[in-house]
Amino acid sequence: MTTLETFPDDWQTALCIAAHPDDIEYGTAAAVAAWTAAGKDVTYLLVTRGEAGIDTLHPREAGPVREQEERDGAREVGVEVVEFLDGFHDGVLQHSLALRRALAAEIRRRRPDVVVTGTYAVRFSRGMLNQADHRVVGLEVLDAVAAAGNRWIFPELVEEGLEPWAGVRYRCWAGSEATHEVEVTDHFEAAVRSLEAHQAYNAALPDTFPTPRELLTMILGDPASAGEDGRPTRYRWAVDVVGG
Repeated sequence: MTTLETFPDDWQTALCIAAHPDDIEYGTAAAVAAWTAAGKDVTYLLVTRGEAGIDTLHPREAGPVREQEERDGAREVGVEVVEFLDGFHDGVLQHSLALRRALAAEIRRRRPDVVVTGTYAVRFSRGMLNQADHRVVGLEVLDAVAAAGNRWIFPELVEEGLEPWAGVRYRCWAGSEATHEVEVTDHFEAAVRSLEAHQAYNAALPDTFPTPRELLTMILGDPASAGEDGRPTRYRWAVDVVGG
């Protein structure tokens, strides 16, 4: 594996943006646990409530359940502020100025140093196909960061009291070919608990689907640290970072 740079530490606030509840818990929550333990301020923003994500549960019921599971999972890694956008629906997200505006507004509101989201590539770095909602959000975040810093894009936001914020220093995409890593060995168990908090969603997955612990071992395990039994002894969150 290519040697990765250590994720920068010269920042204080981060905003993690995802399409659905549990997206952040597929690895990124481990880094969040490390950051909050170090005194960083991390908040979450979910574009949808994941209401179409449970085949056996009607969206009217699934949405509130998954919203609460996201809040529960966030709390396991030290995050208390979890916000959800209104007006955007699971499974049918599209590129739009409305979505970009909503994201830019939240970036202005939170004024983060770091913005983290998922990759907008068609495939994840491991080769698996990436679904449409993830791709839409990943790319819209890229443009929303720029819009958040420009007072002449969505000028009505200034009238609403949201001054431009051009202070995002690091833009990060999880699931891409990585440039940086966060050491999360000491926070692996918190990450597992965070994903396990999505009880209704996990229960609806096929029996053959990996458990949260198995999944996070695959995602976060450093293959160079594997012993004779093949299990890693070191865990790291790998991410593509632009900025500096």
